[in-house]
Amino acid sequence: MTVGLYQGQAKDILHNSDPFLFNVNEIDFMLLTHAHIDHSGRIPKLYVDGYRNKIIATKATCDLCSIMLPDSGHIQETEIEWKNRKRKREGKEPMPPLYTAQDALNCLELFSPVSYDEIIEIDENIRVRFNDAGHMLGSSIIEVWITENDETKKIVFTGDLGNNDIPLLDSPTMIESADYLVMESTYGNRLHIRNDDKAKIFLDIVSETLDKGGTVVIPSFAVGRTQEILYEINKLKEQNKDNDEFQKKYQTLMHVPVFVDSPLAISATEIFKENMNLFEEDVREQILNGDNPLEFPGLQFTKTAEESKSLNEMDKPAIIISASGMCEVGRIKHHLKHNLWNPKSTILFVGYQAPGTLGRNIVDGAKKVRIFGEEIAVNARIEYIEGYSGHADQEWLMNFIYSFTAKRPDHIFLVHGEPEGQRVLKEKIIQETKIPVTIPDFGEVYSLEAMKTINKLVLPNEYRYIRLEIIERLETIKEEIKEMTQIVRDGMLSEDINDEEIAKLADKIKALEKQIVNVIED
Repeated sequence: MTVGLYQGQAKDILHNSDPFLFNVNEIDFMLLTHAHIDHSGRIPKLYVDGYRNKIIATKATCDLCSIMLPDSGHIQETEIEWKNRKRKREGKEPMPPLYTAQDALNCLELFSPVSYDEIIEIDENIRVRFNDAGHMLGSSIIEVWITENDETKKIVFTGDLGNNDIPLLDSPTMIESADYLVMESTYGNRLHIRNDDKAKIFLDIVSETLDKGGTVVIPSFAVGRTQEILYEINKLKEQNKDNDEFQKKYQTLMHVPVFVDSPLAISATEIFKENMNLFEEDVREQILNGDNPLEFPGLQFTKTAEESKSLNEMDKPAIIISASGMCEVGRIKHHLKHNLWNPKSTILFVGYQAPGTLGRNIVDGAKKVRIFGEEIAVNARIEYIEGYSGHADQEWLMNFIYSFTAKRPDHIFLVHGEPEGQRVLKEKIIQETKIPVTIPDFGEVYSLEAMKTINKLVLPNEYRYIRLEIIERLETIKEEIKEMTQIVRDGMLSEDINDEEIAKLADKIKALEKQIVNVIED
């Protein structure tokens, strides 16, 4: 079942308030792979709708949900308050939030923590085991054994599979057998760059920006990924003791203030410390010896809104790490507003950016973006180090499939990915393993024995999303016409343009005007 919070385009976000496509009262238990909001974010709504049974997850996932879900509830309340002020001006009735921070706190009573590698008997016919997915602290690959008519079948759900070289966390667990595999496909058509390269790239980008007197803004959730980067650079420092150029860049980084701007940051740091047993062995030893990679010179936490605002009033170089990672909500939008226009600054993306999000638009090369109703020019340096993503790339997704040495899956379902990535990965799996692959549509139900769709649930109010899509496209056209107007004006003033070219341009604009009139009249 889908209980993650949709992020990205308006038509996708509207799905968050849709009724669940199942009867909440018929769900006996829930298995949660990890705490990221796109997987856990609608659990409080599930609670509001009446769900009161167990939510089984690792201890670290339960710990992280205890801070992330109430924070999400606070965001829901804040956003609906802003929307309701607008609705009030339009004479419309106010809308309730998707859920409140208190709803999120209440749902935490349902969480039941478990350990990795422990086989849990749900009942006499269902057993489950959580394995380390290496994606984030506490993330899991879940094995489910189901016995029906004296026959047992095993289904493996990958959740989000980790990038194999995340430095603080162990690599994803390789599973040896499955009858069916449900696997993510975020980077189904991509390969990441490797550790040493990306750490050096990171250091170069940061030191070059700081040398110019600019600010480096890193959209990222609280602590985890940032510490992974700094831990890698710390290792590189030891390997480059005799490299004067490297040491100079490293010292530049170590002497600049690094602000983790998130009210969750301190709590998240404590959760990392409380779950050190999940770190790689050499990292644990390093921490026990007093060298904690979660702490470093210049690190400062900004908890209050006032402290956050003061960061944009500084006149000295700094690094600001702020949530959310896709730039959709939270304090990051304020930092982008104050830095995107500045050619001295750098916006450094280190994680996956979903289609339709502000982060994805910036990565894709938008010249202007709208933030808090204001149009902001994108003059800052934009960088994306894809290798820092917490998701496995195509190579390691394939390696995960190759790990089924005792019993290969009879069928693979690809979920959690963009259409092109899924298509490419599907073709590669079939070509190299000959295992059948299905890319299910949302709402499809499958009979595993027959391997065919037995039911496709109809999405509620499906056509309102088409209307929204039309509105979104009209807004895009409006912005493009605005930009085209400026380009044409600049071109008309140019001495290089002749009368014949102006006549051709006039004809094209007349044709465009006629098409617009036809749309209106139809």
